[in-house]
Amino acid sequence: EPNVLAGTLIAHTDAVWGLAYSGVKNHLLSCSADGTIRLWNPPEKIPCICTYNGEKEHGIPTSVDFIGCDPAHMVASFNTGSTVIYDLETSQSVVMFSSQIESGVQSSNHINKVVSHPTLPVTITAHEDRHIKFFDNKTGKMIHSMVAHLDAVTSLAVDPNGIYLMSGSHDCSIRLWNLDSKTCVQEITAHRKKLDESIYDVAFHPSKAYIASAGADALAKVFV
Repeated sequence: EPNVLAGTLIAHTDAVWGLAYSGVKNHLLSCSADGTIRLWNPPEKIPCICTYNGEKEHGIPTSVDFIGCDPAHMVASFNTGSTVIYDLETSQSVVMFSSQIESGVQSSNHINKVVSHPTLPVTITAHEDRHIKFFDNKTGKMIHSMVAHLDAVTSLAVDPNGIYLMSGSHDCSIRLWNLDSKTCVQEITAHRKKLDESIYDVAFHPSKAYIASAGADALAKVFV
């Protein structure tokens, strides 16, 4: 719809896997199958501010997010199992997270989603091998790891108050976790499977008590 489209950002040469928006400076992050992560200021004449991972040094990025408690940094996950915090100003990687990766099995290393806690220096990753892992942004060390679903964990979202984590999986379920106790407080069977895939994304409403999910069954659902 031409009346809806405000502009197009062109730079990536392959599929775009992830986006993150920061209201602090109205900047956008994108990560692509072309190996790059890009920082954008959409209204500018030359909107692409910076490019990261240009030499594919960490692999192919799968997900990106701005660090909630430190807008000068962003975090990116990769298909190699790496998770890296970058300084947005210098473009340098400042912290690499140390995960207990099983050697030799590529699929189990694959990270599908990374999210930053809105107020604490904590990063959370969703893995193909059914795990959710928690990391300390300052030390890069893993704080907690748990088998969270019966199939690959595809998506994560933290509520705006930083109390709950929501996860989606190809096991067709959405699970709500108490971030303090790391326990599951609610489970919803939300989408049907299609070709062994189910839930692609989950989200919290920024101010109302709504959650949403999108699935391989071509449905988007909103729950109250």
